[in-house]
Amino acid sequence: MTDLTAQVIRAHGGLDRFQQYETATVDFRSGGGLWPLKGQAGIFDRATVRIDLHRQHASHYPFTAPGLRTSFTADRVAVENDRGEVQSERLAPRDAFKGHTLETPWDDLHVAYFAGYAMWTYLTSPFTFVSPGFRTEELPPVTEAGETWSRLKVTFPEEIATHCREQVFYFGEDGLLRRHDYTPEVINGGPAAHYSYDHAEFGGIMVPTRRRAHPLGEDGAVVRDIELVTIDIENVDFA
Repeated sequence: MTDLTAQVIRAHGGLDRFQQYETATVDFRSGGGLWPLKGQAGIFDRATVRIDLHRQHASHYPFTAPGLRTSFTADRVAVENDRGEVQSERLAPRDAFKGHTLETPWDDLHVAYFAGYAMWTYLTSPFTFVSPGFRTEELPPVTEAGETWSRLKVTFPEEIATHCREQVFYFGEDGLLRRHDYTPEVINGGPAAHYSYDHAEFGGIMVPTRRRAHPLGEDGAVVRDIELVTIDIENVDFA
């Protein structure tokens, strides 16, 4: 574990506290240009996601209709009813994005897969960085918004579904997450810069309650007048 990795984990609540919990249940709203572009406008106007903290699993609900929910793992995604009866499912779900362009519409299982791995990635970072198979490397700091931000390049293991294998996380002098760069491969729209704001404490864990993802131009500049995805968190219950 790098010194920076240890520092940012402490700043977000500490590994000991995180390991006391098994799940996180999050009430949120998500907007931005991605959802209408994919034919899914309003899909997460108001929703809840429950994630397992120590294995990669997520469930969004209600999903498309009352009484329906998603079940996401890296190798399977499904829509189920409240009784656990499968309404639709897809094995090897990442394969279903092959050949997609930015404008390719998504079906409900595409959405369930993308939203499942994305929210799991966001809500378990930076604690997962010390999990088996993860590798971290400290990069030179940068100055942005009048602050000096430390940076970690994180390489995710193959068995974890996420945006891409290598991602870069930026942290303020307080150790809290400020920005997260990645290329969402399933969208096939190029790299993105995902900013985090308004951290709040839930059960001793620091969580950014406002997130905004913007495209990165060919010159590496952030295209701030385009919001690909917005996430506003209203409550987090760690249990």
